[in-house]
Amino acid sequence: MFKKKTVLIYGGTGSFGHAFIDRIIKSEDAPKEIRVFSRDEKKQDDMRKLYNSNKIKFVIGDVRDLSSVDNVSKKVDFVFHAAALKQVPSCEFYPMEAVKTNIIGTENILRSSINNRVKKVICLSTDKAVYPINAMGISKAMMEKVAISKSLLNESYTKVCVTRYGNVMGSRGSVIPLLIKKIENSKSLTITDMGMTRFMMTMDDAIDLVIHAFKNGKNGELFVKKTPAATIKVLTEAILQLKKKNKKYPIKIIGSRHGEKMHETLLNTEDMISAKETSGYFIVSPDTRDLNYEKFFTIGKGNISDHKDYTSENSQRLSVAEMKKLLIKSKILKP
Repeated sequence: MFKKKTVLIYGGTGSFGHAFIDRIIKSEDAPKEIRVFSRDEKKQDDMRKLYNSNKIKFVIGDVRDLSSVDNVSKKVDFVFHAAALKQVPSCEFYPMEAVKTNIIGTENILRSSINNRVKKVICLSTDKAVYPINAMGISKAMMEKVAISKSLLNESYTKVCVTRYGNVMGSRGSVIPLLIKKIENSKSLTITDMGMTRFMMTMDDAIDLVIHAFKNGKNGELFVKKTPAATIKVLTEAILQLKKKNKKYPIKIIGSRHGEKMHETLLNTEDMISAKETSGYFIVSPDTRDLNYEKFFTIGKGNISDHKDYTSENSQRLSVAEMKKLLIKSKILKP
């Protein structure tokens, strides 16, 4: 895949960047060069020392700045776009910052990739982009729209694909590290709602999804990996059992946070109309109708009533035992 190629990872100092580099740098098809682009020089310095590899080049810059994006994408073969503002509360307080990074930053990345004749761009999105109710989700939904639009309107050979997945277990800002830290500090657990469901994806699953989209994706396609889900109650019980805490461990129900859903959705009914299902993935084809608007009144996509959303409520549901196995597999907790 990557042999003798140059790979660029925007937002490459985050959880995805670390895991993705771990996967590709050890492979037989390792790239000749991996460029890590971010605005955090401390994280870059930490990564530089961690990997100590002359294949990895670190570039300071901001996706909001077109000139710095233009410079780093020259002579690049493949781009993986993981740069984003991802924390729901911070995006709620500063929505225009989410717009600048998640939407305008994506436009900059795609424009420079097309101009510099990058072969393929994979953009990473989130389940919060589906039926968005918070600024982060809205900005990521627009990111997807920008990416799909660029794939349809650009006349270069640059291929653009989107991957969409739920929270990755153990990633920065996710609930699992928060619960573990509270238990280790003997503090009561603050739970929003025991009946809430969330998709449970390991980082390896997330990398598998991105690699699958890279290998198989056609221009404008959106990829979703079939993912199990669990209630917060099941997740909490699994963590407490693995941490060998008794069933009477103090738990305080605080109610849902602002901008938080009861269940997450990876594909809405409109997506499902255009989705092709394989053994492990859904692939959503883009709407290829052109700017002849008359077609919007004469050519439909299918019957919405024949489809239903793909949500954390109706996907495969994990038991406590299965959740424990997944936590162990993901190396978040030991048995």
